[in-house]
Amino acid sequence: MKIIKWVLGIGCLILLVSVRLFEEVLFHDPLVDFFRSNFTQAEPPVLEKWKLMSLTSARFFINTLLSLIILYLAFSKKSILKFSGLFYAGSFIILIGLFYYLLSPLKAENYMFLFYVRRFLIQPLFLILLLPAFYYQQNIKKTDL
Repeated sequence: MKIIKWVLGIGCLILLVSVRLFEEVLFHDPLVDFFRSNFTQAEPPVLEKWKLMSLTSARFFINTLLSLIILYLAFSKKSILKFSGLFYAGSFIILIGLFYYLLSPLKAENYMFLFYVRRFLIQPLFLILLLPAFYYQQNIKKTDL
């Protein structure tokens, strides 16, 4: 059973990395090239706002699903899965709202804020935060007993 968990967990990590590696093929995002350039002085790209938001949302949901699977495999607790699901849902509502606000209209003074909001939407950063937090919480409870 432990080997199956490890294989599934590593498989999910490979899929997370694949989403990142093939982002340009899977998700049309003109902001990728924009943020790779000297964007503080560049003209913003022409954006199809709803297409960009829907593809960014799809990427968030793919990363979320894989992250939730990894968290469940790591801790096997429904309470952690439930909390994480609510955390991801709340984060999505806040971040996609900010993303929409920052895109309309796209202003130079908001470029950095947009960069970081977008980063939280397209990268599995919450997994990187939640895994050690739950591990710490689990070990604190063991030492308190």
